[in-house]
This record gives sequence, structure tokens and C-alpha cells, in this order.
Amino acid sequence: MQLLAANQVAIERGERRLLAGVDLSVSSGDIWQLVGANGVGKTSLLRAVGGLARLGVAGEITRHGTMLYLGHHAALKRNLSALDNLRFHPACDVICSDEDIISALAAVALAGYEDRPIGALSAGQQRRVALARLVLSSASLWLLDEPFTALDVDGCAWLEERIKQHVAAEGAVIFTSHQPSRFGELQQNLDLAAYVV
Repeated sequence: MQLLAANQVAIERGERRLLAGVDLSVSSGDIWQLVGANGVGKTSLLRAVGGLARLGVAGEITRHGTMLYLGHHAALKRNLSALDNLRFHPACDVICSDEDIISALAAVALAGYEDRPIGALSAGQQRRVALARLVLSSASLWLLDEPFTALDVDGCAWLEERIKQHVAAEGAVIFTSHQPSRFGELQQNLDLAAYVV
């Protein structure tokens, strides 16, 4: 099932056109990595296909099903606990019970950290709190901007496995990363260098 189609998409930031003529079709079971140098427009394109950026976006983008966007920054309130951040964050597209959130935090190896303020956690632990949203969400298409940032080896392994489980269950993922391919033949790359203006 097709979850997203982008046809002849162009991206401008400020007065500068970054990309033009981008075509992308994402179906259930797909893993797409947006690749390219710093500043090429990976995050801008990811936000555009998710409907989070409309100004400076041209072309046709069609979305089917629900999406979850996790940005490069964790989008967490430092003074709130992990539990409160996940309870109140708008990215959770379902109403989460405390029990669900506690279970999600345990899944990302943060059992016992539910009531700690985000500001007291390391960068890697903060990233894990943000990634707990993947456990809580029922969205079919995940848009992940640099999701492996600040994760240790175990955290990267957990995220890789979670992505594989998601696409095996008819979901799909588009992500950005400066790291090499993690998913072998499951992964397709969209090299944005081909669309730079």
C-alpha cells in the first residue's frame, strides 16, 4: 500500500532553492534513507513530505495513513519528567496511559527513569525518551531525522530492530543519517545530490 508520493518537489529555504525535481514513492514495508552532505536539504525535505513545512515547498505531495515525525532535536521539556514529556507531547497520536508510557520507557532501557527530569538525563538517555514515542505511536509512516544521534551501541541495535519490526508489520520509514546503510537490502537510498539546484 502506498503511504506517500512526492512528485517534482522543490524546496526553498529563505531566498535559496535547495532541491528541485524530487520524486519519491513510499509503500508499506519500505525503508528509505535520505542521504547527502550537510546543508543539502535532508531535514527540509523530510519536514516537507510530512506536511510540517509548506512555505518554500513546491510540487505535489500525497499522504495516506498516519505519520509520526521525530526531529533531530528530541523535543523534550527539560523541567518535565520523562513520563510527563511522553504524556503531553503532541507527537503521540494516541492517548497514552501511564502504564503504556512506563512500558515504552522500559522498552528503551529507561525503566526507573519515569519521574526524573529530562535535564538530569544524558543526551543518549534523552534520545531514548524521544524514541519511546515509536513504541507508543500507531502511525504507519515514521519520519525520523537523525534518529541514531547520541545513541550507544545497544541503543542503535534497539532502534534498528524496532524499525525492522515496524516495516515487517506493513509500516514504512524515511530517515536521515550521516552513517552508512544499516538495513542492507531492506533499505533504499535517495541521494539528494542528484536534485541540488
